[in-house]
Parts: sequence; structure tokens; C-alpha cells
Amino acid sequence: MGAGHCFWILYLACLCSASLGNNAKINFREKEKKVLDQILGQGKYDARIRPSGINGTDGPAIVRVNIFVRSISKIDDVTMEYSVQLTFREQWLDERLKFDDIGGRLKYLTLTEANRVWMPDLFFSNEKEGHFHNIIMPNVYIRIFPYGSVLYSIRISLTLACPMNLKLYPLDRQVCSLRMASYGWTTADLVFLWKEGDPVQVVKNLHLPRFTLEKFLTDYCNSKTNTGEYSCLKVDLLFKREFSYYLIQIYIPCCMLVIVSWVSFWLDQGAVPARVSLGVTTLLTMATQTSGINASLPPVSYTKAIDVWTGVCLTFVFGALLEFALVNYASRSDLHRENMKKKRREVEQASLDAASDLLDTDSNATFAMKPLVRHPGDPLALEKLRQCEIHMAPPKRPNCCRTWLSKFPTRSKRIDVISRITFPLVFALFNLVYWSTYLFREEEEN
Repeated sequence: MGAGHCFWILYLACLCSASLGNNAKINFREKEKKVLDQILGQGKYDARIRPSGINGTDGPAIVRVNIFVRSISKIDDVTMEYSVQLTFREQWLDERLKFDDIGGRLKYLTLTEANRVWMPDLFFSNEKEGHFHNIIMPNVYIRIFPYGSVLYSIRISLTLACPMNLKLYPLDRQVCSLRMASYGWTTADLVFLWKEGDPVQVVKNLHLPRFTLEKFLTDYCNSKTNTGEYSCLKVDLLFKREFSYYLIQIYIPCCMLVIVSWVSFWLDQGAVPARVSLGVTTLLTMATQTSGINASLPPVSYTKAIDVWTGVCLTFVFGALLEFALVNYASRSDLHRENMKKKRREVEQASLDAASDLLDTDSNATFAMKPLVRHPGDPLALEKLRQCEIHMAPPKRPNCCRTWLSKFPTRSKRIDVISRITFPLVFALFNLVYWSTYLFREEEEN
């Protein structure tokens, strides 16, 4: 036989094997269809009847749940809710769906119609809004395994309620829950359990703008009502608020406004327009900053950490404005006192001049005698009496503060100098108490 004949024989053999393989594949898919018709045919399977319990008993059907968190888009402090997208999976055993796997070639059957088989009546108890994903096709499938196990998987987006405690805001941590419960089946008929081994998975590159997901905990939350006890699962997501954003946007600007208000203490007392403009401007800016912060938060009945900070900063700015009012009043009092002293010195000088003229007139009389006791209103007698009191007074101990304040002759100047030291010291003390209190309280509560 020639080489050409051998080539054609091999070619025909390959074609025959390929056609047989295609027929086998077609027959295999046809077999899958027959299996589906066999187990889900009309009159053979009733989706209204729940599966039996473990080992075919009349106990409750066991449904194991696990979820995969794909993304968390937002956590809203005002409405106290958060939005999450997740892949939700349920798995249970329905012995009515057992089938022949054709020697291991048929690993599972796939369905996209959930109404063809019995489904647990699970719902999200703290859900506000939710929707399925249908682009390009509905993101849902049901897999039926040869031994009767059913796997249901679906991708959903939910907006869930998250009650928050904002007493430590923005140094707080929030716990947001995801609760899943049975709506109609009691625990006598249906029990939800977490899937063993890592029941909750989170995408690795999960990114939140103002929060960090620290950890999550799974637990059970069965509820009892007057209609019975219902099985419930929950996931607690622990979020830590990112403080760097608030440090840059709130705390540092407030500190700068308070420090700017202290510039008034270093301006001249006569610069009334400059000091008034500075005080009023910083006060209005601080008030605007406070209102902007409160606008982004819900109106709660308790005091938040940010309220303490903005309230004290506003008090310091307002105190700087009041300090100038006190300085202005003290400067006018100092001016009035200087005028009174000047008039008193003029009166005393006039009295001394009159007494001097009288002495000059009496000196011409040879036998004139000086009185032994001067009149009480005599200015010379008053001056000698004052000098005697000074010499007779006991020596006082030197006082550093009085010595330092004596360098500033007017009360208004002393008020400004004292304010330059007092305001920064008190503000620094407030910062020490504030940060130590709230940071330690945060650690204790966690």
C-alpha cells in the first residue's frame, strides 16, 4: 500500500473520531436536559414544599449562608445608613433533586430561574433600599449537585440602616450590622447557619473615603414574636473613622482662628478700628465654621466631641473680643485718673505758691513768731505727715509679678500683657484635657 493511501486512511479516521466526539457532546448536553426534565418535570417536584431535615427527618431544613462583600460605597452620618454591594450565597440539601452524574461527567446542573426549586424566604431586616443587577444578564444562578445539594448565588446592592453613636465624633468607631432572617418559616421548619470556615469574605482592595474597615464579626440574632421564633444571622462591621480628614478640615483651621484672635493683644490700644475688625471677623468666621460642621451631622440630643471643641474655640474668640472692650474701658479710666491727678497737682501747687507768698510777707516782721502747730489743711504739714508714714511703714517683700507689672504704668496695658500669657496657657491646658479625655475614652469603649 502506498504512502498516499495511508495518509487518506488516517485523515478519514480523524474525521470519524471528531464527528463521534461532537455526537458524544451533543448527546451529553441532551442528557443534561433529560436530567433536568426528570427531576423538575411537571408533577414530579413541588417548589412549594420545603425539603426534609437532616437524614430525611421531619426536622427543620438547614440553610448555610456565606457572603462576599464586593464594595462599600458610602457611610452617611446624616441619614445613618450605609450602602454595600455583595454576592450572597445560600446552600441547602434537597434530596428530591438527586440525579445520576453519569460516572462523574455531570458535576452539577445550572438554573437561572429561582422559581423552579424551593427557596428559603430570607430577607434583610435592616434594609432600606435594594436592587438586583441585570446587566448584561441577571447576576444570579442556581447549581444543583448530584447528591441533592442546591447552591443559590446572587449579586445585590443594599442600603442598610446603621444607628450610630456620635458622642466621640470624629474620634469614634461605628458598628454597622447586616441582618438576615426568615420571614415566614419558624425555627421548627427553617434554620439559618453560617457556612463553616470563613463565612464572610471582603474584597482585598476595599477603599472607603472617610472610614477604615477594621474587622467584622458573625453572630446569630434569632428573634421571638407572638407568631413564633425566627432564625436570624448578622454580620457586625466595625468601621474606624479616618481622623486625618477632620484634623485638616476642622481642628487646624479652628486653632488658627483662635491664634489669629490673639493678635489683638499685641496691637496698640488706640487702634480701635483694627482691633474691632479683627475680633468681629474671627468671631464670624468661627461661627460659620461651626454651622458648617453641624450641617453635615444629624441633630442629636447629646453633646459630641466636635461640639466641645468648636464651642471652646468660639468662646476663646469671643473672649478676645471682650478683652478689647475691657481694655478700652480701662484706658478711658486711666485717662480720667491722669486728668484728676493733674488737677490735684495743680491745686497743690497753687496752695504751695500761696503759702510761700505768705511766708515771704511775714519775714519782714522781726518779732514775728512761727506757729508751733500748723493748720491741718497746710500742704507742708500734709507732706511731712506723708513722709513720716512712709518711713514708719514696715518693709514689704518684693513680689515678682508686681515688680514686672509695675513696668507697665496703665491698667489697660497690664490687661493686654496678662492676656498675652493667659489665653495661650489656658488654650494649651484645654487641648491637653481634650485630647487625653477623648482618646483614652475611645480606647476604653473599644
